[in-house]
Amino acid sequence: MLHITDDIFIQDWELTEQFVRASGPGGQNVNKVSTAVELRFEAERSPSLEGPVKTRLRRLAGRRWTKEGAIVLFCDETRSQQRNRDLARERLAELIRKALVKPKRRIKTKPTRGSVERRIAAKKQRGEVKGLRGRIDND
Repeated sequence: MLHITDDIFIQDWELTEQFVRASGPGGQNVNKVSTAVELRFEAERSPSLEGPVKTRLRRLAGRRWTKEGAIVLFCDETRSQQRNRDLARERLAELIRKALVKPKRRIKTKPTRGSVERRIAAKKQRGEVKGLRGRIDND
């Protein structure tokens, strides 16, 4: 069971782990041991998360979200299988915690009359400066 917050837990049946050989440096260890982990979380079917949270999670996950509604995280940072497994689970928990935060609604504001007047005065002054850049006639 994966602990997200005090009242949200991800059950083990919602997570699938697959271990594969990692790429990169590591000598013979890379060729013999499957240390990289591919963690799959069935987010769409998860009873632990509510609809709006799933929508935000889909947006945050980006291309890690599959057509079936699962999140796939891959970790091959360390040479230890257990450490990679823990890192992938931590990343998933952090992603879900970010999705739990409701974005603040934007409140439309109107510029003050003084700020509008200052902006227009500055534009006029700038236009005058540019107007004086023309050719000078020597008559």
